[in-house]
Amino acid sequence: MTTSIFVNIPTADLDRSKAFYEALGYAINPMFSDDNAACVVVDENVYFMVLTREFFQTFTDKQVTEPKTHAQALIALTCDSREVVDATMAKGLAAGGTEPRPTSDLGFMYSRDLEDPDGNILEFFFMEPAAVEQGPDAFLAEQGAGSPSTSA
Repeated sequence: MTTSIFVNIPTADLDRSKAFYEALGYAINPMFSDDNAACVVVDENVYFMVLTREFFQTFTDKQVTEPKTHAQALIALTCDSREVVDATMAKGLAAGGTEPRPTSDLGFMYSRDLEDPDGNILEFFFMEPAAVEQGPDAFLAEQGAGSPSTSA
């Protein structure tokens, strides 16, 4: 059985959100989109359901936080290279996103955070394949660097 993930995120402006995610290179699946929601296809098993705040509220009895001031989730997405991280960020920034934190380069992992226009945080990152296989400490030791906690 294949598992898919649907990440639900709120928006104050559905049309703006659809344009932003399309600018990142993602498609909108019209079969699962309407005036309350847009199904953003990240890949064949990963989707963002961008929901109007009012519609989002119907799925929970808890208070929906304001993503511009409160973090509920940090959505991390892998990229094939550092260059793809930077290119994706450039698209997101040009489409109205912001970069809330400086770039993080730990030697084995390179990441950048992008806030969509609503404040939802996407982290685009590249991890060296050898670090995935060996673990970050072994990879850095092989490279002659310290552990992630001492090399940042």
